Amino acid sequence: MDVKTGLFYVFSAVLLFAAFRVITARNPVHAALFLVLAFFQAAMVWMLLKAEFLSITLVLVYVGAVMVLFLFVVMMLDINVDSVRQGFWKHFPLAALVGVLIALEMAAVLMGGFRVSEEPLAAATLGQATAELSNTRELGKLLYTQYIYPLEIAGAILLVAMIAAIALTLRQRKDSKYVSPSDQVRVKAKDRMTVLKMAATQAAVMDDAATRTGENNATAENKA
Repeated sequence: MDVKTGLFYVFSAVLLFAAFRVITARNPVHAALFLVLAFFQAAMVWMLLKAEFLSITLVLVYVGAVMVLFLFVVMMLDINVDSVRQGFWKHFPLAALVGVLIALEMAAVLMGGFRVSEEPLAAATLGQATAELSNTRELGKLLYTQYIYPLEIAGAILLVAMIAAIALTLRQRKDSKYVSPSDQVRVKAKDRMTVLKMAATQAAVMDDAATRTGENNATAENKA
């Protein structure tokens, strides 16, 4: 057994353990963290298979964005774990049957892939030509040529979903004060503050009037 095969078994064992803990952990936050660990191990397996683009994409997209967002949502929501687990044993037989079927299908595919083929091995020149190709480059060519229309449709669906999410969160509430952003952008300093110029004599007259008003109020209080 070489180093690559040993690493494959190590990453696969940790991946299976993390996936098992995702569905058995009682705390939703712990389940989300185990799912992050499972994603990392899957990325390492893809790296061993020389699929570096898919490995980096899995770490950046799922671990760096989706799982972090999901973790924050789980931490902010007040989830009642007991109510979620009420129907566990009721649906366990059906879930176990589906799991066994999936395991048998995967075993059939894996065992069929390990069979020795009678076809001759590829020539050395073909192997050298394949080694010179870039995984990322070939995937990009395939994605933006043969699958360009499904890619554009997926982008349009994601755009509609993003606009719908923004529209749902921008609803007006009665208990909050709403200020139009366009009004804030168009506001000018002269509209917010007015500077009044007063002459010195006018200021003295106003001070005199304020003093007399204070004396009159004091006299009225003494009489009372």
